[in-house]
Amino acid sequence: MFDLVAGFCHSQILQALVQLDIPHRLLDGPISVSHLAHATRIPPDRMEVLLNGGVSLGLLKRGRRGMQLTRRGAALAGVPGLADMIRHHDVLYRDLADPVAFFRGEVETELAAFWPYVFGAGAAKDPEAAERYSQLMSDSQSLVAADTLDIASLAGAARILDVGGGTGAFLGAVAKAYPDIALDLFDLPAVVPAARDRMVDLGALERFTSHPGSFRDDPLPLGADVISLVRVLYDHSDETVMALLRSVHAALPKGGRLIVSEPMTGGDNPERAGDAYFALYCMAMRTGRARSAQQIKAMLTDAGFAQIKLHRSRRPFVTTVIEAVRLG
Repeated sequence: MFDLVAGFCHSQILQALVQLDIPHRLLDGPISVSHLAHATRIPPDRMEVLLNGGVSLGLLKRGRRGMQLTRRGAALAGVPGLADMIRHHDVLYRDLADPVAFFRGEVETELAAFWPYVFGAGAAKDPEAAERYSQLMSDSQSLVAADTLDIASLAGAARILDVGGGTGAFLGAVAKAYPDIALDLFDLPAVVPAARDRMVDLGALERFTSHPGSFRDDPLPLGADVISLVRVLYDHSDETVMALLRSVHAALPKGGRLIVSEPMTGGDNPERAGDAYFALYCMAMRTGRARSAQQIKAMLTDAGFAQIKLHRSRRPFVTTVIEAVRLG
């Protein structure tokens, strides 16, 4: 019970460690408390409290030559995009400063302004805003891509269309794993050039096609036998999601497959990552919502899909995967 009460302090300790770059400083080996205090301009006695907090969270440990990383701490420093996501959470924390007002819907949340892309192409004309979103999502996409491809095989597929694929992080993982699949990306005009640059770096440009557009406003391109929606649905309202799923159904050929990959709530069995984190994050965005696998399966059925399969990943806090097929 006390861990629940202390949860906010835990999050602030994590924020401070990341903002001070402590995990990355320790990647090369142990560092003394006094050295870390001097390097970060934190008084030594206060640095001692912060580092002890890091030890209590299992991120740090004390060695004979100073503070050093645990395996969990090394993962925090080494997982692409994770530190940036934690830095970004100060926006969410401000939105939750008055939790009662937040749940009453009385807070004008900062996250709603941070993610203007969800309102369609008209709201994403600012390349800087679109790039800020895409880079943050791209940096954290590697784990999602790895877990998705570990579950959903693309063997035998000829062409995949990644809808809302941003800077091409997921398609880049597909390009590496499946050298013969044609790669199509559909997303806002402001972000697709970065995806093309990624494909150049991967040597996959000859099999890559970009389709600038907004799925809220434009039809999806035809020709893919697999369409992926990776961390897309939970950004949007039920109305927008249903329109998108019907558009995907229309774009697929008979026997074509849809892959949905994103964190999901626990439904009748709430769980921490989906119901205590992603559900609140989506609520703060004020446009979408985290859904359970059962809710997504019902929406897929309403959109005309069949053979709907839920795949539990080994890391559901990263993503869960649902596959569906267009039969007619």
